[in-house]
Amino acid sequence: MKLITISVPAYNESEVLPHLYDRIKEVMATVSDRYDYELLFINDGSSDNSVQIMKELRAKDSRVSYVDLARNYGKEIAMAAGFDYAKGDAMVTMDADLQHPPELIPEMLLLWEQGYEDVYAKRKIREGETWLKKYTSKKYYQLLQKMSKTPVLPDAGDFRLLDRRCIDALKKLRETQRYSKGLYSWMGFKKVEIEFDAAPRLAGETKWNYGSLFNLALEGMTSFTTTPLKISSILGFIVSIAAFIYMIYIFIATLVTGNAVEGFPTLMIVILFLGGIQLISIGIIGEYLGRIFNEVKGRPLYFVEEYNDEREPIK
Repeated sequence: MKLITISVPAYNESEVLPHLYDRIKEVMATVSDRYDYELLFINDGSSDNSVQIMKELRAKDSRVSYVDLARNYGKEIAMAAGFDYAKGDAMVTMDADLQHPPELIPEMLLLWEQGYEDVYAKRKIREGETWLKKYTSKKYYQLLQKMSKTPVLPDAGDFRLLDRRCIDALKKLRETQRYSKGLYSWMGFKKVEIEFDAAPRLAGETKWNYGSLFNLALEGMTSFTTTPLKISSILGFIVSIAAFIYMIYIFIATLVTGNAVEGFPTLMIVILFLGGIQLISIGIIGEYLGRIFNEVKGRPLYFVEEYNDEREPIK
């Protein structure tokens, strides 16, 4: 039988993990004649007793594995750890909060059997989210689609099944500034979409606030397109032309009237406008430069405190 790894990054999800384990166990029992499975938890430096619950689940079920990261590195890095430690012929990535229904896994497996290597789940209904979050998410993906040469699919998150070839490909992408939704699109392979209704969280609170979502959006912009730099250059070019035309106007007006053209308010507005454009351009350049700075350090993506009851050596 083929082995399926179900990778679940978790940060302070102690209330949900037992329910998630039960749901996955029930679902995988329906395909137990064809597949064995490994439930791989990635503890992303939780401050609650999430890792203890993972250990208890492993003690009663050998199909449960866990990776305890040395600190909280963030979901993107935790997912990368899942790729590194997955043993399966295919891998399902999903969130721990049960907004991703495990009952969709058998359908993913059927599509995988048909030859698809990346079966991604697209949300139809986003329950429990405010209209502002839905609206900004929609507009962000529209903007990203226009700016990026790599198509990033809207409403297609991290809930997906990946073939072993896709897993091995993702393991080769070791950038520290990660945006997995873009990486899935960039690597290619044969993809197919299925839809699902995202349920509200079963328990606990979301770890995503508008600040972290903004940082993720900025990561997507700077990781997969240089369009902001091009916009900055074009805007600077347009402002320079406008300033040159205005300079000619001042020169001609002075020659015709014989007096310097008055307009202190106008002068201040122009100076402040040009200063704002310069600061925005420097900020855009700084974002790209900061990411280059982080990448050239060549640090490991993460360190592991413990893997399946054994302390991990530092290699």
